[in-house]
Amino acid sequence: MFFRVLYLGFRIYCFIFRPIRMGVRVMMIQDGKVWLIRQTYIPGWFLPGGGLKKGETLEEAARREALEETGAELGSLTLMGAYSNFSDWKSDHNLLFTCNDFEFHGKPDGEIAELRAFALNELPDDLLPGHRRRLQEYQAGIETPQFEKW
Repeated sequence: MFFRVLYLGFRIYCFIFRPIRMGVRVMMIQDGKVWLIRQTYIPGWFLPGGGLKKGETLEEAARREALEETGAELGSLTLMGAYSNFSDWKSDHNLLFTCNDFEFHGKPDGEIAELRAFALNELPDDLLPGHRRRLQEYQAGIETPQFEKW
């Protein structure tokens, strides 16, 4: 409940101030499966990720968010692209990384309701549309960084 109230406050903040935010997402894929998270405060499945902290590089943010949200330590990261989202009064810009080299050493933090691996050809119906498109591009072998809207 706490995270839901916090999320509602964040949406009100976005409506009033229209912030420009920078974030990261990580496609954690091994053995034909992608690891997705379901948060406690918003419905649907997501790729792990979140916002940058002050003084943090994009790679550091991707590694931190993956560890916080999945308990995984990431190996080599590859940049897939940069994407923008202007819904809900936001100006969000996310860099998407792929990682096929990771190991779980911990547990997700308290904002994660569920962590689960899905076969790339059996993704959940309530996966965010932009995240679904990125996974389809990955399956199609798109390797050069893309720059577009989610």
